[in-house]
Amino acid sequence: MSLKDIRKKIESEKNPKQAVILQRFFKTGKGEYGEGDVFYGIKVPVQRTIAKMFNDLSLDDLKELIHSKIHEERLIAAFILIDQYKKGDEKKKKTVFDFYLRNRKGINNWDLVDLSAPKIVGEHLLNKEKDLLYKFARSKDLWEKRIAILSTHTFIREHFFEDTVNISEILLQDKDDLIHKAVGWMLREIGNRDMQVEEEFLVKHYKKMPRTMLRYAIEKFPEKKRKDYLEGRI
Repeated sequence: MSLKDIRKKIESEKNPKQAVILQRFFKTGKGEYGEGDVFYGIKVPVQRTIAKMFNDLSLDDLKELIHSKIHEERLIAAFILIDQYKKGDEKKKKTVFDFYLRNRKGINNWDLVDLSAPKIVGEHLLNKEKDLLYKFARSKDLWEKRIAILSTHTFIREHFFEDTVNISEILLQDKDDLIHKAVGWMLREIGNRDMQVEEEFLVKHYKKMPRTMLRYAIEKFPEKKRKDYLEGRI
């Protein structure tokens, strides 16, 4: 199946009313994080189905999709890459990982990052050097920073928390709300597995953390403890 075939299938699923809702939800207005992104209004389960139908699409065709102005084309490309990585041998995994990094400019909204970074970057670096993530964490690019912290979700699932903690410290004073939410979320994921590790980080940093980051991190705490953190009584 070709690029022409998959684009024909994607266009057949367009939903203009849903597209309007998604354009607002993903902040595509001037000056917003998703400025200029274009939506067809296709729901994610449908996109996953399309990705499965075309999961052997070539990297040349995937390159066209991942740099498309159409959000759904980029997300479907990401789903296909995830599947190719998961099913591939070590050589194929390295090929997909390298392709993802070379074409990461197309991974430029939070859903694209959140769905793909842990399953490609995180999986690939799980038992390897992680210098790349620290480089991305110090980047000026919003999506590289989010890739850095979200990739550590894979490590958290394996009860390895050091890189999440270190990258969270790098991003502690970041100015972007999407980074505050991502860091808080990953800290909460640590707490779901080891509350002591999360609280050691919070006790050290909670007074200077952005409020959104703190709120996300303590979302599942008992009410009294949550209020104590928010009111500075820890």
